[in-house]
Amino acid sequence: MDRAEYALLAGIALLTVGIGVVTTTKPLGTFFVESTQTFLRTTAAMAWVTWWALVVGFAIAGGVEAWTSDEEISELLDGHGLRELGYGTTFGFVSSSCSYSAIATAKNLFKKGGSAAATLGAFMFASTNLVIEIGAVIWILLGWQFLAADILGGFILIGLMAFGFVYLVPDEVVEQARKNVEDEVEKVQDPVCGMELTPDEADYSVEQDEKTYYFCSKSCKESFDPEQQQTSIRAQATSLSGWKALADKQWKEWGMLWDEIAIGFIFAGLIAGFIPEQVWTTIFSGPTFGVPVYVFWTAIVGAVIGVATFVCSVGNVPFGTILWTNGLPFGSVLSYIYADLIVPPIVDAYREYYGTTFAAILSGMIFVAAVVTGVVVHFVFSAAGLIPDPSTAQIADVSIELNYKAVLNVLATAFFGFLYWLHQRDSVGSAGEMASHASD
Repeated sequence: MDRAEYALLAGIALLTVGIGVVTTTKPLGTFFVESTQTFLRTTAAMAWVTWWALVVGFAIAGGVEAWTSDEEISELLDGHGLRELGYGTTFGFVSSSCSYSAIATAKNLFKKGGSAAATLGAFMFASTNLVIEIGAVIWILLGWQFLAADILGGFILIGLMAFGFVYLVPDEVVEQARKNVEDEVEKVQDPVCGMELTPDEADYSVEQDEKTYYFCSKSCKESFDPEQQQTSIRAQATSLSGWKALADKQWKEWGMLWDEIAIGFIFAGLIAGFIPEQVWTTIFSGPTFGVPVYVFWTAIVGAVIGVATFVCSVGNVPFGTILWTNGLPFGSVLSYIYADLIVPPIVDAYREYYGTTFAAILSGMIFVAAVVTGVVVHFVFSAAGLIPDPSTAQIADVSIELNYKAVLNVLATAFFGFLYWLHQRDSVGSAGEMASHASD
């Protein structure tokens, strides 16, 4: 995030407090003390219950990125059938959870020949909303019903996006977008940290087997092991160099997402602490014109909130939990979460990548698909009796006790420290080192 985005978020935070000041019926002194306590307690509670899941989720994502190759993936995504959509969804599920990384990777796959449906529909959405990290946090904070709904809704949304690209968007518009991408300055990816850069701006490079690898820094160059490019997953999982690569990848994920995750927790705490209950009962006053109309218009509201808050991926879930416990319907919460791919900075990136026309079409399709998917999933789960009680959401008072949460968090912190230590090292041993040490 840049300074302008931080400034906007600060303004939203002040507006949140201001709404509380104007609408509260309590004395201002009492209001500020109680609201601040609730804010801090809620923020700490959410961070406490999700810390271990975030560490494990980022480590798994880092391992997948570091130990598997994305060569020739675009060739598997060159159509819009179930096979190509399945590949796109699967590759998205095991890739980066950062929305900005997801749209950049999807753009590269699209540029190399992947279809719009498989890359900008299946892959891009799955790599943001169906990844392990967000699934774990949804399960912990919102419950297994929301996780099941997120997965089902993900498949529905991908299907809607594919339908739109195949039957509604003219082929010439798609090809013009591909041409716009192909005309941009050619970029390469640092094989260690994954950062995109142009060959001209890369100060470090290595020639290996008639192929040039470019690096963003000296440490990445020194960490590079060319043999690792053809090393099996098993060999990498049993070598210190393989774990070093995992640590580098997962630290890249933390670097891209830590502020959005923190902002998600902070805004969830602010909303919980400073917005009085009567404000929510006024906004979500119930199905005055019938349940279908109510769910539909609140799904639109949810998607609009998702766009306006600027928060992406995992950071959306804590705020979504607060919206859920304050009256936003089940499916509308999903619409809010799904709208993370059309926040203003990402829409601007679409415009830069594909041109204004295609960016507008893509953003509009995502918004409509998010709303429709939220409505459909709401009524499917309502008919099945699977919509949980909002009181089951995990925003209770934080209490640090010697229970399974404490044990998991201690182990996660130790694991996080180990990966950080590996990331900070300039060089590591070769493949098989860990295995040989284990046998000594």
